Amino acid sequence: MKLLRKRFLTGLAALLPLALTLYLLIWLIGGAESLLGGLMQHFLPNDFYRPGLGVLVGILLVFLVGFFTEVLIIKRIAAYLEKVIYRIPLIKSIYGATRDFLGFLVQGESKGPRQVVLVTLTEGVRHVGILTRKNLDFLQTPEVNSEQVAVYIPMSYQMGGFTVIVPLTSVVPLSLPLDQAMRFVMSAGIIEDRKSGATTGHSAR
Repeated sequence: MKLLRKRFLTGLAALLPLALTLYLLIWLIGGAESLLGGLMQHFLPNDFYRPGLGVLVGILLVFLVGFFTEVLIIKRIAAYLEKVIYRIPLIKSIYGATRDFLGFLVQGESKGPRQVVLVTLTEGVRHVGILTRKNLDFLQTPEVNSEQVAVYIPMSYQMGGFTVIVPLTSVVPLSLPLDQAMRFVMSAGIIEDRKSGATTGHSAR
């Protein structure tokens, strides 16, 4: 009985990541096909449209956007559109936060230290986080001083997390790449790292 249980759990551990990845891909493809495919059917002749064309157009659009954003004129247009967006109360908050966070994680924009750290919130409990900001003067409150920093703490098995303001002394930097740290947290520490382990430092300054 124990052997069967072990084999089942081994098979589940092997199949579950693949199944979740396939599910996410199918969801993304289905969403692109439903949105873009539905629009294309309104503008194209009935005998021209084929299933999957919406996905191909979506991929092409992503590449085109990435290409044209490097063109000076397009950059100016995008900057103007951003100014318009930032004038809309609710939209500007959602757009700005999403843009900055994705730029921080994906594009490597220098909006913060991007340092993977261990942060102590309660005695004996440490969290893997990302040091996002050292200068918190903009908060303009006596409760926050120059010896405190902002740390983003991602959560396991979901796209989410929370930001905490903690003393610099409670933060220990790790010599760990950002993607490896995110993989560790997202998998709840289950995924085995086959590379060399992380080493800790002594100061986040």
